[in-house]
Amino acid sequence: MGTIQEWNTRTYQVPLEGQITLEGNLNIPDNPRGVVVFVHGSGSSRFSPRNQFVAQQLYQAGLATFLMDLLTANEEQEDRYTGHLRFDIQLLSRRVVGATNWLLLQPGIKNLKIGYFGASTGAAAALVAAAEHTFEIGAVVSRGGRPDLASSALSEVRAPTLLLVGSKDTQVIELNRLAYSLLQCEKRLEIIPGASHLFEEPGTLERAAELARDWFTDHFSASPSVASHSGPGST
Repeated sequence: MGTIQEWNTRTYQVPLEGQITLEGNLNIPDNPRGVVVFVHGSGSSRFSPRNQFVAQQLYQAGLATFLMDLLTANEEQEDRYTGHLRFDIQLLSRRVVGATNWLLLQPGIKNLKIGYFGASTGAAAALVAAAEHTFEIGAVVSRGGRPDLASSALSEVRAPTLLLVGSKDTQVIELNRLAYSLLQCEKRLEIIPGASHLFEEPGTLERAAELARDWFTDHFSASPSVASHSGPGST
């Protein structure tokens, strides 16, 4: 897998409510067609190699990408032992909303359509945030996600939503089918043959990246970018 550090990543301090500041990695290609926020899942961070791989494929397709931590260093250490923060969907979604608000103020990307790419429990946080940012979010993709944890927010999501699940991930398939039935937006459930929960099998993550790329580019195409390449000041 390629690493996101290979292609001009800039790291930013993102201020959020409660005097919390989290770090995020932003990549803006020339003439970006949109920006995709990655919302990682259980026990992961912005350095997730799977999300970095998908982000690189999106970047090569002309999409800006933003990978950020959803927990502070102390919270990550706490969660490593308790595991409870990764399932606090309201906390995580508030931070996704805060990061989205920050992106909407940045000169290089503030006129772009925003998409969310959520994995595992991060998919639920992304969908809850999408329900709040009805007009700004142009598309959502869930990879091996738990969209069912978004519960009542699912019916409020208006952004076109793609659910990607591995064929070997049988329990999560059923949870995605439940979430799919509750979504009232344009939606699609794609089961990727041979893939388990982490998409570790040869070719499966590549297929997920292709489907995500096409979903975002298709749904961003109606809103071409008028933003410049310049971004916010890096840290």
